[in-house]
Amino acid sequence: MLTLFKHLPPCLVGMEACGTAPHWARAISALTHDVRLISPAYVKPYVKRSKTDAADAAVICEAVSRPQMRFVPVKSPDDQALALSYKTRSLMVAQRTAAVNTMRAHLSEFGIISRQGLIGSAELVSLTRNGEERLPDLARENLAEVADLIEAVEAKIAQLDAKLADIVKKDERCRRLIKVPGIGPVAAGTLIALSGDMKRFRSGRDYAARLGLTPRQNSSGERVRIGRMSKAGNRDLRVLLVLAQMSVIRRARSNPPRISTWVLDLMKRRPSLVVAVAMAAKTAGIIWAMLTRGEEL
Repeated sequence: MLTLFKHLPPCLVGMEACGTAPHWARAISALTHDVRLISPAYVKPYVKRSKTDAADAAVICEAVSRPQMRFVPVKSPDDQALALSYKTRSLMVAQRTAAVNTMRAHLSEFGIISRQGLIGSAELVSLTRNGEERLPDLARENLAEVADLIEAVEAKIAQLDAKLADIVKKDERCRRLIKVPGIGPVAAGTLIALSGDMKRFRSGRDYAARLGLTPRQNSSGERVRIGRMSKAGNRDLRVLLVLAQMSVIRRARSNPPRISTWVLDLMKRRPSLVVAVAMAAKTAGIIWAMLTRGEEL
């Protein structure tokens, strides 16, 4: 394919964004072509009937020529490597959660219950290792294997956190983002790695909409209908910001003076998760301003 593009005059090349798209976009761009990546969700509306390679190519050509089309930025190898670090950590956390849930479910069958969260998982591992009398020997041996898996994954997560903390310390943008309430080193690095070029968003609300934190609309004429949050865009970043603001809400309940009156009033009228989503959308705007304008919090 690269041989074909070598013999073509510089032209516009449209591609659907996928796992291998950044590599091919960089390779084709090196041959003086203008490569633009399009989200498959934005290509789909141009599909007419049957799906074939020729039909897909025609649809992409139609989509890439639209003046209002939004394109996916092409990541550099360094940006991809940084994003891979945070995705690897997410994989480790998911594996730990699965192992803890497995142990919790098996122990509950023997009438052994503990608290949820990391504290509860530590209690479960301790019960398994300390010779719980309610557990048969065979069950104890099998659960010890699960406990070993949990501890091994936790050690890997700790190593990744230390490595990511070093990366964050060297990045001036991450050091500024850490000052945002609820944003820690891992969250700051993830936002930098997965958000791409923030200047392509016209405002903080555009960035919040890109993360799916703004409500859907089904409006017509003078009738305005506002629905639930759209959940569009990058799920990891959306979940990250919402969970970060949930932690802020938990701290606010124990120390109300340290949070804005806007949040306190909202907490009186709305459920915690709704408040967290509203705070996450506002935080997305703050992050956009800090990264595009170089502002400090």
